[in-house]
This record gives sequence, structure tokens and C-alpha cells, in this order.
Amino acid sequence: MSSVEAGQDAKPSTVTQIIRDLREAAVLTGAERRGLTAAAVVTAAWACLPFISDGYLLSLGISITIFAGLATSWTLFSGPTNYISLATAAFFGIGMYIVAGGVNLLPYPVLILIAAIAGGLFAALIGLATLRIAGVYFVIFSLGLAELVRQVVSWGQHVMGTSSGLYVLIDRSDSAFFWQLLVLTIVVYLVSWWIGRSRLGFALRIIGNDEVVAVHCGINTARAKVVLFVISSTFAAIAGALVAPRWSYVEPTLAFSPFLSFQVVIMSLLGGVHRLWGPLLGVIPFTILWEFISAKFPSQTTLLLGVAFLLIVYFIPHGVIGLIEDLMKRRGGLLNSLRAMLKKDGRK
Repeated sequence: MSSVEAGQDAKPSTVTQIIRDLREAAVLTGAERRGLTAAAVVTAAWACLPFISDGYLLSLGISITIFAGLATSWTLFSGPTNYISLATAAFFGIGMYIVAGGVNLLPYPVLILIAAIAGGLFAALIGLATLRIAGVYFVIFSLGLAELVRQVVSWGQHVMGTSSGLYVLIDRSDSAFFWQLLVLTIVVYLVSWWIGRSRLGFALRIIGNDEVVAVHCGINTARAKVVLFVISSTFAAIAGALVAPRWSYVEPTLAFSPFLSFQVVIMSLLGGVHRLWGPLLGVIPFTILWEFISAKFPSQTTLLLGVAFLLIVYFIPHGVIGLIEDLMKRRGGLLNSLRAMLKKDGRK
């Protein structure tokens, strides 16, 4: 056998490599098993909410579930790469408008699939064009993306003679919406968890620490970022498609609202983006707080949203998880110092 043939035999095929990665990801440590078990128990308990309440509490639970899925999908991309994306509303709105525009033409499940494909293709196009830039330039572009899409959709509706919004009349109960969104959130979490354990997740963490080092390590940084951006944006589009029937009425100012993008970022940063379950610690309290603010101070929501963003960035840049971990490290340091002192006194 020649050396070339030997090298070809030694090099695993793409399918073999994928199977190997899946097997490696399936190997769980004891801590991971306990974590997944605890997550399963909490999820099962949360899934029982429609049996407990069918009023305001269920409505609040739907909002929490929506933002849990959106914040987790946002963290999937922005967490490891440190690219702050404000484009969530763009893909969310695309999903909503695909359902709103096709509700009388195609079955609802087909529209959800189309929304996922459209969101993924649009994200791939945007990612290939913009993810070579970084820092504040990417933040500015992602912020303007939702506004650009909103203006295009508004222009399209005006040309077609439907300058007002679209009605999405699908007979679904709040319980059905809740369980659909919960399933989406579970899928987002499991996909994010698997990617975090894969080579792609490892490559993205290197990119987040130092992209120059990642390039010198042979990582195709552009491809890795685009792949993750597409996955994250696809989930946002699916969320928009699932939410559209519950809103019943869809218009550009609602579907592509920049408030949604900022809320997702604030919730994620509040909980902490360096842990996959971190956003959940921000979604629950912030959603409850925002319900109170919207009810009591409807005219000051923009101001208070900006204040919340500044406070989180300035006082808890690493989120609630960062505070907890810092306290644990300090406690560990104090215990180690105390043990060292006791050992020293014992020797004397």
C-alpha cells in the first residue's frame, strides 16, 4: 500500500467524524447527568402550568417561555463569540409575517417550516456579508437590520395596498401556545447544549477569547460564526411563527420592534451568558418586572429599558451567575486561608 493510500485510509470520512462527535457528546459526566435530571424535573413541573391556571398566570408563563427560548438562542451565538447581536427582532418578525401572509394559503405547520427556512437563509446571507466585522460595527449593523427589514415590509404592504396590519386567525388555546413554545425552548436548549460540547462550540469559545489566535489555530472563523448565527436566527424565526397566531394582528411596528431585541439582550446579560442556563435567571425576574413597568408606567418604557441596560452593564457585567461565582470563589478563598492559618497554628 502506498503512503498516499495509507494516508487516505487513516483520514476519517466526514460521516465517520460526525458519528464520532455524536458518540463523544453522548458521554455524560455525573455532574452533567444530575444537571440534565434537574432540568427535566423543572421542565416537567413548568409544563403543568396550564393545569394550574388558565388566566393571567398562564399568560405570564407564555411570555416567560417565549423569552426563555429567544434568550437561549441569542446566547447560543453571542455567548461564546462575544458578538452582541441586536437583530433578533428581524428574524422574529420574518417568522411572524410568513405566517400572517400565508395563513389563508397553506397549513400552519408548513408555514412554520417555511419560516424556519426563510430565517436560516436570510441569516446565512447576512452572516456571510457582516460577520467578518466585529465590535461596535456589528452591533450597529445588527441594530439597523430590524429597522431595514421593517421598512422594506412596510413598503411592500403599501405597494400591495395593505398598508395596515394582517390578521392571523387560528383557533388555538393558550395552553396549546404554551406547550408549543415550551417544546421550542427545550429544543433550543438541547441543541445549544450539544453544540457547546462539540468541536464547533470549542472553536467558538476560542474565537470569543481571541479571534486572531483562533485563525492561527487553523479554525475557519467565518464559517463557524455563520453556522451558529444561522442556527440562532432560525430559532428566532420559528418563535415568531409560533407567536403570530396568539397576537392575532401583525404589523411592522409590532413584529420588528427594537424593544424585543433589547429585551432579549438585557435578560441574557442579567442572568449571565457564559452559562447555557444563565439567561433563565434573567428572563423570569425581568419578565415579571417588565409586566409591572408596562402596566404602571406605559409612557416611560423606553426610558426604563435604557436605564435597565445601563445598570446591568455597569454593575453586573457578568450577570447573576457571575456574582454567584465570585461569592463562591471568595468563600473558597476565605476557607483556604482559614485552613492555612489553623495548620500554621497547629504546627506552632
